[in-house]
Amino acid sequence: MADQDPGYVAGLADQLVTRRPDLLAIAEAELATFRGFKATVTRFIHNPAIPYDIRAGLAHDLGLPQPTPGPR
Repeated sequence: MADQDPGYVAGLADQLVTRRPDLLAIAEAELATFRGFKATVTRFIHNPAIPYDIRAGLAHDLGLPQPTPGPR
């Protein structure tokens, strides 16, 4: 999509919003859900009460930055 003309993409977006505003509401709701999941995972990965190896493994599996080890 990076090689698309920005005007063309904006035109398509305007058509979508005009013709199917319900799809925008659905996409916004899905985005809110995923943001909630991301916040939950971030809190888990950075929670020093959870063993470091579990947090580090989850971060690795999800391709996220490694957490800092908690106090010992």
